[in-house]
Amino acid sequence: MSQHPVSAPTHRLVPSPAGRLHVVEQGSGPLVLLVHGFPESWYSWRHQLPVLAAAGYRAVAVDVRGYGRSSRPAATDAYRMTELVADNVAVVHALGERTAVVVGHDWGSNVAATSALLRPDVFRAVGMLSVPYAPPGGPRPSTVFASMGGDEEFYVSYFQEPGRAEAEIEPDVRGWLAGFYTALSGDTEPAADAPDPHFVTPGGTLRDRFPAHRLPGWLSEADLDVYAGEFERTGLTGALARYRNMDRDWEDLSGHEGAPVTQPSLFVGGALDASTTWMADAIDAFPVTLPALGGLHILDGCGHWLQQERPAETNRILTDWLEGLPGPAC
Repeated sequence: MSQHPVSAPTHRLVPSPAGRLHVVEQGSGPLVLLVHGFPESWYSWRHQLPVLAAAGYRAVAVDVRGYGRSSRPAATDAYRMTELVADNVAVVHALGERTAVVVGHDWGSNVAATSALLRPDVFRAVGMLSVPYAPPGGPRPSTVFASMGGDEEFYVSYFQEPGRAEAEIEPDVRGWLAGFYTALSGDTEPAADAPDPHFVTPGGTLRDRFPAHRLPGWLSEADLDVYAGEFERTGLTGALARYRNMDRDWEDLSGHEGAPVTQPSLFVGGALDASTTWMADAIDAFPVTLPALGGLHILDGCGHWLQQERPAETNRILTDWLEGLPGPAC
């Protein structure tokens, strides 16, 4: 694989149905759109942008609507999955391209997969990190989450009530983020026999179970300052709105129940990441749901933030997979 000269990343605002989206771009060549998850920003792809650029790609990391410097619509239903897919399409077109490979992490994985499902004319391949593809359908999400945890409450249900998680997080954004990142990192997550940080006790908060006074190896104080600075400025409501649309998504996508993603695909998960291990059945179904899967990688000892926890390994997997894809149509 030849190396290409890499210029500094450029920041720009592009029009979208949200209003404007902030994107960070590096390199030239076939477009690779990078979509972050919760609670992150374009910055979570900082290790991938220069490597993909050097490999001959136009790497573009987006601040999803509600995050960072992108627009933050006021209406909760403005954050439904179909709107985020429309944003991805708008970015591709605003950059003067017809097609792209889309790669997402965490919620970004769901957004990337749904983008490929709904707009195969635009997204010619899809990479998913941490959260495996599960086709639309099944029981209503809020019903499923409400049944989890017994006397405790699953974090998704906790996030779904407007204002509730904000009241926990926003008085100390930096401290909360530090605890959340630490709790889900392979090198610092609680022991297997410790209380699960994905659940809330009655009357409690999520941070009650976060490890305190430490950061994972991948996260410097300066990195934490970047994330905290963005959320201190924007608040958390736009980011949390993603969780508050899961039933709407279920309804919006009901016409695609059980549908596979047929484009070339990739999945990378962390062996210690609950997002991967809890969805083992979805991974087992990949021969049916991702018939063109070109790579399945589970990284030993890795937690949820895998492109930051294991940047070199993730970069190698991504560039090898991208190199094997058919070229974009002219």
